[in-house]
Amino acid sequence: MQSIDLAKKLETFSDHWSPKIVASYNGNDIMVVKVKGEFVWHSHDDTDDFFLVLDGRLKIEMRDGDVVLNAGDLFVVPKGVEHRPVAEEEAHLLLIEPGGTPNTGDKATAAMKTKI
Repeated sequence: MQSIDLAKKLETFSDHWSPKIVASYNGNDIMVVKVKGEFVWHSHDDTDDFFLVLDGRLKIEMRDGDVVLNAGDLFVVPKGVEHRPVAEEEAHLLLIEPGGTPNTGDKATAAMKTKI
């Protein structure tokens, strides 16, 4: 057992919108991801969507209004709420979701999650 240095994990890749699993917790994937630009509009029917900004700034657009997150801020999108994450500049996030949950809400269009 050892601690996980999230900054070092983030240094190991450069791709955007491709979550990397760094740990598991009670059946949940704990992931880091680099984001830049716009993600797709999507929702998750069976799970909430957890976002914690480690570095940078993230806007989460929703049909009823936007939420802006800075480093250290977190937000949980309730299940079933359509949303689109947007980062004008590169941002680094920590995500937590049940193992196997597709990041787009649809397995056919989801990015492949890899362990690092």
